[in-house]
Amino acid sequence: MPARRLLPLLIIALLVTAGATLAACGGSDSATSGATGSGDGLVVYSGREEELVAPLYEQFTAETGIKLDVRYGDSAELAATLLEEGDATPAQVFYAQDAGSIGVIEDRLAELPASDLDLIPARYRDPAGRWTGVTGRVRVLIYNTERVDAAKLPDSVLPLGDKDWPGDVGVAPTNASFVGFVSAMREELGDEQTAAWLSGLSDHARTYEKNSQIVDAVASGEVDTGLVNHYYLYEKLGSDPETPIANHYFAPGDVGSFVNVSAVGILAGASGNPDAEAFVTYLLTQGQVFFANDAEEREYPLNASEPGMERAEELPPLDDNLGPDVNLADLSKDLEGTVKMIRDAGLIM
Repeated sequence: MPARRLLPLLIIALLVTAGATLAACGGSDSATSGATGSGDGLVVYSGREEELVAPLYEQFTAETGIKLDVRYGDSAELAATLLEEGDATPAQVFYAQDAGSIGVIEDRLAELPASDLDLIPARYRDPAGRWTGVTGRVRVLIYNTERVDAAKLPDSVLPLGDKDWPGDVGVAPTNASFVGFVSAMREELGDEQTAAWLSGLSDHARTYEKNSQIVDAVASGEVDTGLVNHYYLYEKLGSDPETPIANHYFAPGDVGSFVNVSAVGILAGASGNPDAEAFVTYLLTQGQVFFANDAEEREYPLNASEPGMERAEELPPLDDNLGPDVNLADLSKDLEGTVKMIRDAGLIM
């Protein structure tokens, strides 16, 4: 796998562990693609893709009158940019794709209002109140229904690491969702067992850059199964309802059912900014309705306290598929070690 695909993760690892700068790693321009650059409005660094969230952002502006100056990019690269910019950052809000990316900059975030934090269960937010989850995604094993007998799929993700596991398994070893999952496995099972699992998995893994590529490969029969987030199934079926694929959920409590979150926080320099607080509140209220009913990605709303915020009907209840209660704030504490462990297993070339 080309080294350039590792750049976001390695930038963060270097910045966190050695205080390196983005300039020393080749610059930060790649993190700013899609930036509006208008200099007008609330500055949001968005690790959520423009195609997904632009309608939500437009809805927010239409309903509140608050303009947004959105800088889109990979969550890991945006987090690295925030570390480089420090107190001089123009960013006021960071909306990240995953808990690991926002955890890297948690010391640069203001504490969120209690009224916002109280909307989301404690397991899905920073214990110190600096960021909160917005939506959840469950790790699943997607499989080809014409090639795989669902009854023979395991209740745990651990058998996929057996060297004699039959068939190939698609993985995206440099994708943030896989790295976050491995970090969670380290927290739950320890480094020795995690390293052994990765080593066994590498014997029959087929590697891809993105989860969507894994889904396409499973759909075409190139690979029988793949480890992805649950919502990729619905993206694929939305464009081709006859695709022979389905999600297999691991047993509740199994690390294979790890739940990660998209997450939002307010930068310290914008502490008390009413527009920033309004944006966060909107994500945790009306934004939940958007993700439940309008977004192509069928993510789990984490605030289900009012009608209209419930999950999409096609999703199984989140509480029925919860993995271990891993402290999401810990996912970012040793990204360098997680990436090294994945590399040492031979999954990153």
